[in-house]
Formats: sequence, structure tokens, C-alpha cells
Amino acid sequence: MSMVLSDCTIKEEIAKGRIVIEPFDPACIQPASIDIHLDKKLLVFKTWRYPFYIDVKKSMDDLAESVEISEDEPFLLNPGEFLLASTLESIALPNDIVARLEGKSSLGRIGLLIHSTAGYVDPGWCGHLTLELSNVAKLPVTLYYKMAIGQISFLRLTCPAERLYGSTGLGSKYQGQKEPTPTRYYKEFGSEEC
Repeated sequence: MSMVLSDCTIKEEIAKGRIVIEPFDPACIQPASIDIHLDKKLLVFKTWRYPFYIDVKKSMDDLAESVEISEDEPFLLNPGEFLLASTLESIALPNDIVARLEGKSSLGRIGLLIHSTAGYVDPGWCGHLTLELSNVAKLPVTLYYKMAIGQISFLRLTCPAERLYGSTGLGSKYQGQKEPTPTRYYKEFGSEEC
């Protein structure tokens, strides 16, 4: 049976070096999670590109442009817009712990969502998490560099995983990422892997 780690257990796992979060501020530990923050690099999708559709069999590296949030000015995420961002924190997990990325309820109450589907972090993961930010409100929402953007909770597996994220043959596409990374789904086509 897997269990969500409490604040006490999270602190123990960090002290042992099994869960690694850098930079780490102990004040960010919540009862059963840790607050994470928004880094400055964003990938903003171009609406004027050609062709005017997304082909999932092709690289989408040219679909977005990189922008940075200023130290003192916010970035405005307009209603209906979607962009990729990154956590300020780099996160590494051992072979027997998974993590769940969730939004902050205070931001959800104004229509800011931080992930569409990528809320699960596998054992063995190492890197910054890519956030899938969308504004479902009717007004623009401000994004500030280093703002608390979400929280990450941890669950212990029933036993250590045999093959960790990033293992040969798994097809792990995002291990070690340092900034928002566009989809690499196109690599699935022609592959025999799950």
C-alpha cells in the first residue's frame, strides 16, 4: 500500500538525500507537500505559425518561442492562453518514491491551472518539472518570477521500482531537463515501446 508522506517524513527523506530539491527552503514545507515556484523562462505558443495545426508526428520545437519573465514586471497570461513554464526547483526522486504535482488552490480559484496531464513524477526522475499553464478565467492573470505556483506531494511505493525513469529502453524523453521542454511525443511514432 502506498502512502502520502507527511511533513516529518518529507524532512527525513530530504535530510537523507533521498529526495533532492534545489533550491530548498524549509519554510515551503506544508503538512503533506512542498510549495514549488515559477522559474523565469516560458515557452509561449505562436498562433501565427504555418501550418495552422499541430501534427503530433512531427517535432514541435518551432511551435513556441522562448520568453523570460522580468525580475520586476509580470508576464500576462491572457484568457484561453496556454504556455509551458518550469519549476525554479530541480527535483530528484529515489527508486521507491513518486511525486504528484498539484496547483495551489488560491490560483485555481482565479482560473490559473498548472498542468493538463503531467502531474505525475516517476521514481528516478531528476530535473526541473515542466508546467502546463493555462488561464481559464475571463481576465488576464499575472505570472511573477519566483511566485509559489504549485505544490508537490510524495508517495512511497509498495516496493522499489525495477526500472527507474531514464532507464534504457523506457523511452524517457525529459530526464534532466532544465527549462520548459516542448513535447517530444513525435518520438513515439515508429517506436515499439509503450
